[in-house]
Amino acid sequence: MTSNEQGSSESPEQEVLDPVSRMSEILFGLLMVLTFTGTFSVASAGEGTVRELLIASVGCNLAWGLVDGCMLLLNRLVELGHNWQLWQHLQKAPLGSAQATGLLAEAMPYLVTRVMKAEEVQALHQRLLEHPAPWTRMLVGWHDLRAAVAVFLLVFLSTLPVVLPFVLLSEPLHALRASNAIALSMLFIIGLGYGRFAGARRPWITALVFTVLGVALVSATIALGG
Repeated sequence: MTSNEQGSSESPEQEVLDPVSRMSEILFGLLMVLTFTGTFSVASAGEGTVRELLIASVGCNLAWGLVDGCMLLLNRLVELGHNWQLWQHLQKAPLGSAQATGLLAEAMPYLVTRVMKAEEVQALHQRLLEHPAPWTRMLVGWHDLRAAVAVFLLVFLSTLPVVLPFVLLSEPLHALRASNAIALSMLFIIGLGYGRFAGARRPWITALVFTVLGVALVSATIALGG
């Protein structure tokens, strides 16, 4: 493994995921679990059926969290390779050239590129030319591994509330109603978070849209055999 200076794509102080990514991970995991609970038939529910639902739902949570954690590591490796290639291109590009400006604009946030002047871009390029190679090996660091574990736990633990009623309540009908209420509440809260992050004037409208959309997506998934 490399040190933070050599191989980690972000410093330990940075967040594992940005707010939108965190909400998206929870939303996708929630929709996955709802495809299981949505097909649950209370009329024919026995102890064996409830147990099978629990096993399938928990297994779904584990699998989804594992996939997301592995994808985060793969994305970090891709970012390392891309940044290394960008650094090499900037080493060859002349100062103040259109090529250098385009490369830096691609790497920076859109709002930053809108306000930076040509001389500021050139100064930034000069500083990068004076900086040594940021790493020597394309390997993820311990921070990346911790981030992958954090994503796994985020996905797994955030979707457990939908399954817990089937563990805590003995009556299948009551458990199903409680599970559905928790799922709808979570969809609403996630939509509210999206709305606030996007600066919506009425975040609760965004929350309602997300709730309705989530129910529609789960219904479509179940209808298509998912």
